Amino acid sequence: MFHVINKYREREHPQLKSDDSYGNNGFFIIPYQKPNGLQYRVQASDGMGWEHISVSIALPGRQALRCPTWGEMCYIKKLFWDEDDCIIQFHPAKSEYVNRHPFVLHLWRPTDQVIPIPEKIMVG
Repeated sequence: MFHVINKYREREHPQLKSDDSYGNNGFFIIPYQKPNGLQYRVQASDGMGWEHISVSIALPGRQALRCPTWGEMCYIKKLFWDEDDCIIQFHPAKSEYVNRHPFVLHLWRPTDQVIPIPEKIMVG
C-alpha cells in the first residue's frame, strides 16, 4: 500500500508546499540515513492509475547533487510502500524518453493491475 510520511511533508515552500488534505500527493524532504547533511527530496503522487515518486539527493537549500544509488532507492521504496509491494523503475524506448532533471530517479506502481514479474531464478 502506498503511503506518505507526513512529518517530512514540505509545508512552507512557495511552489511545492502541501498539507495533509493533499493525501499521497506532495513534496517531502527526508533526512539522509547517515548524519552527513544530505537529504532526500521526494515528490509523490497517486493519480491517473499510478502511484509514483521521484527522488533526488541534495544538500539543504541546494540543487540536486547526484542520482540516488540502488540502496538509497530501496530505502525510499520502503518508506513509501509496504515490504511486499512490487515497484518498478522504467527504462522507456528512446522515442518516449523524457529527462526533466539529470539527477532524479522514479519509482512506479500501477493501481489497477498486478505487475508481472519473472521467475526468481531469472532475476537473482
